[in-house]
Amino acid sequence: MDQLYERIVEAHRAIRPQVAVTPLTHSPLLSAATGCDVYLKCEHLQHTGSFKFRGATNKLRLLDPVLRRNGIAAVSTGNHGQGVALAGKLAGVPVTVYASVAASPVKLEAMRALGANVVTIDASTLEVELEAARRAQRDGLPFVPPYNDIDVIAGQGTIGIELAEQHSQLAAVFASVGGGGMISGIGAALEQASPATDIVGCWPTNAPALYRCLEAGKVIDVDETDTISDGTAGGVEPGAITFALAQRLIDRTVLVSEDEIKAAMKRLAQTDRWMVEGAAGVALASMLRSAAAYRGKAVAVVLCGRNIMLDKFVAAVK
Repeated sequence: MDQLYERIVEAHRAIRPQVAVTPLTHSPLLSAATGCDVYLKCEHLQHTGSFKFRGATNKLRLLDPVLRRNGIAAVSTGNHGQGVALAGKLAGVPVTVYASVAASPVKLEAMRALGANVVTIDASTLEVELEAARRAQRDGLPFVPPYNDIDVIAGQGTIGIELAEQHSQLAAVFASVGGGGMISGIGAALEQASPATDIVGCWPTNAPALYRCLEAGKVIDVDETDTISDGTAGGVEPGAITFALAQRLIDRTVLVSEDEIKAAMKRLAQTDRWMVEGAAGVALASMLRSAAAYRGKAVAVVLCGRNIMLDKFVAAVK
């Protein structure tokens, strides 16, 4: 049995009840419109409004209590930071989160509300990640990465175990991709639990870092432009373990425009009354683009988060 899969199965048992089993809900209107049997994996209903709480909880529980007693550090544009903040709060462990000054203010405030010490840095997302790791090492604090960590990936992979338990015949799972932690975990879980299921990696055209790395066959610097999918923006860390996992596990790739992402966010609000962030819109937009390939089959769209400012959401769906 694959070693990562073993870690995912163990995490699936160990992180309950702190981490919720999120619903897999059928969308009649999206199904009728696409000709697919469309299911929504509601990670936006996870604690902190994002799947990131899974990986943070799993990583924290596996840290040596002696090492973590003085606190832990993380880097985040928002969702990972909130996940680590809540996991730390529940475990009684102080949390410092480093973030870009460009991060969503509502996400930074949410981290502070959960008790985290938030430190902002005026640099690119990748530069902030590298600087945060350096400062954590300097201060002697265990570092909880957003994606480049086997225990974090295993925590995110519990989504895949849940999907296999909730529906035994999924033809495809659509998931947005940033650093690749979520799709690597889901892919590793379903490779064993549901090998016939396609793992579809979904990117905004404006921010396709890992996609371009996969094209190049190595981790490279990728220029990105602004995207409403801020949760997936940012470069891939040199030496990231998610690169080789993504190479092995992603079966199909889709890139979608900003207009498609916003249209998908609006459509979901109309059909299923869910308000989600841009990264979730990426996955739905990719499914809508790819529906013809899966007509008559069951597909799942991972709605990875809901943490978006109201005015930004309203502007997107006008």
